[in-house]
Amino acid sequence: MIPLISVTKLSKSFPGVRALHEVQFELMAGEVHALMGENGAGKSTLMKILAGVYTRDSGDMLYDGEPVHFQSPREAQARGIGIIHQELQLMNHLTVAQNMFIGREPRKGFGVFLDEERLNAQAREILARMHVKIDPRAVVGSLTVAKQQMVEIAKALSFDSRVLIMDEPTSALNDAEIAELFRIIRQLKSRGVGVIYISHKMDELKQIADRVTVMRDGEYVATVSAQETSVETIIGMMVGRTLTDVAPPDSAASKGEVALEVKRLNAGPLVKDVSFTLHKGEILGFAGLMGAGRTEVARAVFGADPVESGEIVVKGAKATIKRPSDVVRHGIGYLSEDRKRFGLATAMDVEANIVMSNLRRFLAFNFFLRRAQIRKTASHFIRLLAIRTPSAAQEVRLLSGGNQQKVVIAKWLERDCDVLFFDEPTRGIDVGAKTEIYKLLRALAAQGKAIVMISSELPEILRMSDRIVVMCEGRITGELLANEATQERIMQLATQRETLKAA
Repeated sequence: MIPLISVTKLSKSFPGVRALHEVQFELMAGEVHALMGENGAGKSTLMKILAGVYTRDSGDMLYDGEPVHFQSPREAQARGIGIIHQELQLMNHLTVAQNMFIGREPRKGFGVFLDEERLNAQAREILARMHVKIDPRAVVGSLTVAKQQMVEIAKALSFDSRVLIMDEPTSALNDAEIAELFRIIRQLKSRGVGVIYISHKMDELKQIADRVTVMRDGEYVATVSAQETSVETIIGMMVGRTLTDVAPPDSAASKGEVALEVKRLNAGPLVKDVSFTLHKGEILGFAGLMGAGRTEVARAVFGADPVESGEIVVKGAKATIKRPSDVVRHGIGYLSEDRKRFGLATAMDVEANIVMSNLRRFLAFNFFLRRAQIRKTASHFIRLLAIRTPSAAQEVRLLSGGNQQKVVIAKWLERDCDVLFFDEPTRGIDVGAKTEIYKLLRALAAQGKAIVMISSELPEILRMSDRIVVMCEGRITGELLANEATQERIMQLATQRETLKAA
């Protein structure tokens, strides 16, 4: 049986970085083939070559047994290869239907006018096939990240692809949406579509993948059966080293003084009468289902969203907060769940991103940049956090997701914040980089930093938190110590709606 795609000895380099070196990969029709590896292993680069986003430097690629060399994504799409990127590729000011069929819109009146009715009907048909309830006329910018992800998937399916590449497709989806996505994948598989599936979530592999190919440092490691190979074996191949675990939290450890107190905070429909206390040297986990209001609480405290009522007390003194700059002056930093949109200037270099939250410190006469001091500071944090970059002058957009996250952390460490909000700190980050982030959070807590960690991954919350606050529909429904928390208890509180609570 001829593979749909066969790649041999494929290599690709960027200035200062060897992204791929003689990689091999194979995809059969009707197969879900998972591609695994740490951030920076070369997975996304390989997929972008298959999809025509990048051109290869050397090596061979066969599609249906024929040599191909795609020069553009349009050329790859025309041959039936679609890709769903890890970072959303949508235009927020256009509707769902317009995004799905951009450049391929149905027209009327001798091709002069856009046929909106037919456009919306075509989009509605694909969304219905996916069992997704999204209005094709809705403006994409008004949708949640999860729904935008589903639009991306619908857009890829609209090409009737024979090969579908999914790069971290579940990173912003809840359990119900993931189950629906897997149903769609199995449906595609039964029609003979080959699916290349990139994910860092090990539990997903056992549910959806037939085979797994592992990459490390831009090179091919092995291809194994997903069902017959243990998760531990796959992790070992990915990292090429033994991961040192992080010591579990000690609930009996003495708490430091109160660093932050939030009293009866109200801000929009998803922050209702929220109160909590955060101590120095503590990691306070925020758990809950998507839409519970965890991010909204962080944004309200940080001054990014308007507060309707309530008090925010920092180190015993009531803080007047109208904008994020007020909060930063109080020694509070916020690492957003969307690091590229709210945490980084991706077109700028690493050193500029590290010092941007405290730029005034690097000015001479309030005007001239102290370049040498900036370079020295950036080099310090690159070494401290083991940021993998060719140099401090590298553009942040060219770093892997894990290293981008470390740059955001460096930015707030340089500011020397006493309170840090980490919103989904390991989303889209591989297992090796996750361990490094966990160690860093524990080290910061040991130094007396007060940390709020928002995470949708219950094992992560249980592993890292000294205390856990659980939210449902904008309200705090419970608080648990680390030694009394279980996944079942958290889920019980995360689904404890106000109507049920009142009953």
